[in-house]
Amino acid sequence: MTLVVGKRVAMIAVIDYNAGNVQSVLFALERLGAPAILTDDHAQIRAAEKVIFPGVGEASTTMHFLRERGLDEVIKSLTQPTLAICVGMQLLCAHSEENDTPCLGVIPQRVRKFIPVNGEKVPHMGWNSLSRCADEIFIPELSGEYVYYVHSYYVEQGPYTSALSEYTLPFSAGLHKDNFYATQFHVEKSGKVGETILRNFLSL
Repeated sequence: MTLVVGKRVAMIAVIDYNAGNVQSVLFALERLGAPAILTDDHAQIRAAEKVIFPGVGEASTTMHFLRERGLDEVIKSLTQPTLAICVGMQLLCAHSEENDTPCLGVIPQRVRKFIPVNGEKVPHMGWNSLSRCADEIFIPELSGEYVYYVHSYYVEQGPYTSALSEYTLPFSAGLHKDNFYATQFHVEKSGKVGETILRNFLSL
């Protein structure tokens, strides 16, 4: 399945690796007129013009699944625009505190567990605003807009942070390194703001 972007035809591959939010991501793309293939085929993923790496799950189990199927090396080798969502974003990092898990190491940042400081609940669930939006998908106009989160772990603010949110402390709402883009929140469940971010990614 394909999406016409300008005068080019772009194939979108959504990586199939037992992630819980895959169908909602596919539905979000379909609503934008951007149907995609759901695949774990290495050649199809590498040949796609754009790749989406979604995720809902536990870090160590998911990394084991990726390594078993060789998808860890496929993801690390991608050179086309790639968007990671939620746990997908965390797995791009070097290490997660969730079960002391070495991750893909695409982005040299660490994933920490939220520590409540004023009675906050963990997992963090609900709508939080974006700030300091500063790349092609997190355009500055999105600062102040709200997106939807469900997570117990977060990526520290660092040199690859492309947008911030705050829950107990500032954390990375988005990451960007080279061709890899990422959102900690569920872009597919974030209404018009999520649609804007997906459109921006698809237009890269």
